[in-house]
Amino acid sequence: MAELIPQPFASLVKRMFYELESEQSIFDFPAKKFFCGISGKDYSVKFHVKRSSSPLGPASGPQTQMAQNILLSWLGGCRIMELKTVQILDELEIPRPCIDMQTVGYNVEWSQELRIEQSLHEYVKGAMLIEILQASGKLELAENFRDVLFDMSVGYDLAGIQADKVRQFIEGMQDASAIVEHYRQQIPEQYREFRNLDFQTKLSDTLTLSTFHGCPPEEIEKIIDYLFREHGLNCIIKLNPTLLGKEKVRHLFNEILGYAKINVPDEAFENDASWEQAQGFVERLGETAKTLGLGFGVKFNNTLIVENHRDFFPQSEKVMYLSGTPLHVLGIHLVQQFREKFGDQFPISFSAGIDKTNFADAVALGLTPITVCSDLLKVGGY
Repeated sequence: MAELIPQPFASLVKRMFYELESEQSIFDFPAKKFFCGISGKDYSVKFHVKRSSSPLGPASGPQTQMAQNILLSWLGGCRIMELKTVQILDELEIPRPCIDMQTVGYNVEWSQELRIEQSLHEYVKGAMLIEILQASGKLELAENFRDVLFDMSVGYDLAGIQADKVRQFIEGMQDASAIVEHYRQQIPEQYREFRNLDFQTKLSDTLTLSTFHGCPPEEIEKIIDYLFREHGLNCIIKLNPTLLGKEKVRHLFNEILGYAKINVPDEAFENDASWEQAQGFVERLGETAKTLGLGFGVKFNNTLIVENHRDFFPQSEKVMYLSGTPLHVLGIHLVQQFREKFGDQFPISFSAGIDKTNFADAVALGLTPITVCSDLLKVGGY
């Protein structure tokens, strides 16, 4: 599994246009698979009061780290981009292979594979590629399919999120003027007309919090409170499937779905927030957000810790993180449980085993955004 290396912005712009004109594709994604909206059809939703032309997005994950992948998401019809989580520990030795997508999804990847500053630059480059391609007029883009939103994500504990590197990342996402000007000058001469575009410099004022598996509930609450007050961000908390409780998770997984070989260790439940604790901090943070005039919601759900029972990953990895189809069932049960308690008081973001067979049903439930990860990491991708 190759390491990720950011490409020069000029090279990305050149390849984007050259490939579209000569091969009818962009970054090997065939133009016949682009989804540019349909005139007269309105798929739009509101996310923290802002309009997005579609509820569909790529979930925060490996497929939203690089500029070209962000553009590919957009070409596939995504309009809410959940950008890969960044954290202070950005020089990790990641075991490879780190992702197994043969059937059920498993990974042992931990946070971004790029440095924080690289991530910020990739996100700006991705947004600029979208704006350049849109302005070129080379796509038959429906008029009502142009609104795109970017949602940043940070982790994994309060100390790390308060650190200078993460603070600078958040501030850079809120005002990327200097980075935009840097890449404006790198637009190739043959495409110099795009140097005059009024590029978006405030990439995001929304954030989805990703926390450690086992992050104490009081820490989660402190992090969101800090992000509200220090950065003025609209926030979503990504919650863990263990909120369903040990008995229900194992009943659904092992008995109903029939995954007999998948074992969720006891410590996955012992260290995570309980349903009662989550109810408490959701209620309190909702009140804080209301007082500050900010948006607040939840996301179902994070990956699930399971024992490493396969020989795909190094044997040194005792646990792995499950995603994909079986996670969908847990996520939908959590949506039901949450709405029974809170009704429509808080918006719900959803990413758990979404694919072509269940996306429309998730839309019908009023979930926003609805994002995809595992399905995009399988052969064929975008």
